[in-house]
Amino acid sequence: MNDPKTILIADDNNEIREIVRVLLESENYEVIEAVDGEDAVNKVTEQVDLIILDIMMPVKSGFKACIDIREKTSAPILFLTAKTQDSDKYMAFSVGSDDYMSKPFSYTELVYRVKALLRRYYVYRGKEKTAASSNLIQIRDLSINTDSHEVTIDGKEIVLTDIEYQILLLMAQNQRKIFSAQNLYESVWEEPYFYSCNNTVMVHIRNLRKKTEHDPQEPKLIKTVWGKGYRIE
Repeated sequence: MNDPKTILIADDNNEIREIVRVLLESENYEVIEAVDGEDAVNKVTEQVDLIILDIMMPVKSGFKACIDIREKTSAPILFLTAKTQDSDKYMAFSVGSDDYMSKPFSYTELVYRVKALLRRYYVYRGKEKTAASSNLIQIRDLSINTDSHEVTIDGKEIVLTDIEYQILLLMAQNQRKIFSAQNLYESVWEEPYFYSCNNTVMVHIRNLRKKTEHDPQEPKLIKTVWGKGYRIE
């Protein structure tokens, strides 16, 4: 039997933490609670498989906590918050989150999203126990080892979230093919596409460019095809 996955829930509202804890424990997850952003950062270890963050928390906001957590782990981060503006969602993905849900929330949807994030993450984390056998995709200075999931630029390993890796791999495996935002979203997130999802894809492409391009403002690898989508040259 697989070990139960560990989820960290950070929210300054005791009632919300209790609801999420009971819900996740009923699905056989182990739950760690944090009362604010700073507490969340301090409690993140390699044993934490997924983090759920509120945005509006004392001491350190969810956005700031997300930035700090990304320095420690590539585990998926889900924002669960009462803030519903597109600008908040844009900021959440900009600082490194993988998903976003608004309060009040559906218990069933939360469980579904947690399971989907963990499933993708453990496909990505296959690199941890894989031998260094090479099944390489090489595109100029970009190298992707599809066995170990190691990604390097000019021989230097870069750390990607699982969503970023899946986007990059899909495009690299289909070099020069144009992917619309809808193509990418439905292929990687495995969810129906709505117009607002375009911003989600755009932010992840921007984050990928920051990690893979020498000059993200003048990308040479991940190109925008205006009016159509993105492709790897």
